[in-house]
Amino acid sequence: MISPAAARAESPPEVKAPEPRRGNLAEWVVTFILLLFAITVLVQPFVIPTVSMEDTLLRGDHLLVDKLAYAPSGSVSRFLLPYHEVRRGDIIVFRWPMDIRQNYVKRVIGTPGDRLRLIGKQVYLNGKKLDEPYKFHKTAYIDSYRDNFPSDPNVRLPDAALRMLEHNVTKDGEVVVPPDMYFAMGDNRDNSLDSRYWGFVPRANIIGKPFLVWWSYDASTEHLADPNIISLDHLHDLGAHFFTKTRWNRTLRFVRGYPLQ
Repeated sequence: MISPAAARAESPPEVKAPEPRRGNLAEWVVTFILLLFAITVLVQPFVIPTVSMEDTLLRGDHLLVDKLAYAPSGSVSRFLLPYHEVRRGDIIVFRWPMDIRQNYVKRVIGTPGDRLRLIGKQVYLNGKKLDEPYKFHKTAYIDSYRDNFPSDPNVRLPDAALRMLEHNVTKDGEVVVPPDMYFAMGDNRDNSLDSRYWGFVPRANIIGKPFLVWWSYDASTEHLADPNIISLDHLHDLGAHFFTKTRWNRTLRFVRGYPLQ
């Protein structure tokens, strides 16, 4: 007769079933979903196709845009995330009012209620001369409309710009920014298609603010005009000149605005 203690001693040890392991495919799916969430909700890639923001941002700069910077804050999220209103001096990415399929990047010069004018290339904000260390003038001549704004246009303007000149200019010759609108200009002040030429930026069109240049490549506007299409010429250029035309000194450079008073 075997005692209960001996029976317990002779019984085989209990073997635990192996825990199920998540396969590589599942891990890649989760990673892809998280990456897709980050790209579509938190940040958005953007490439600078023109010279209008030189020398702050160069043609060929590839940016990451913070899409939550100007998001409306909730009762709890406002303590967790750095939401803020669009401010003068911020660099913004927005849907171009003339064609919302195109994204533009400019600097906010005027916010709702601000009064603006240019005299001989110099911006005056609410009657005061504006200090703009970021701007560049690359032509010496004075253009009657571009550099003395608002004035009689010397180019054909779209209806939105004509309405701005008709309804938003005071007797003193200043443009007044209406509610929920912003006046945006390029830092390359003499070569920028901006609010002087197509009017105000609606608040609803603003996507976010760029915060990082993650890569910069010296490419032509032709190669960068449509970010959804990579031409064979551009692929050949990348293959032949990736190391020599990459601006390594701009890699992982932060993008910051400049507060304007």
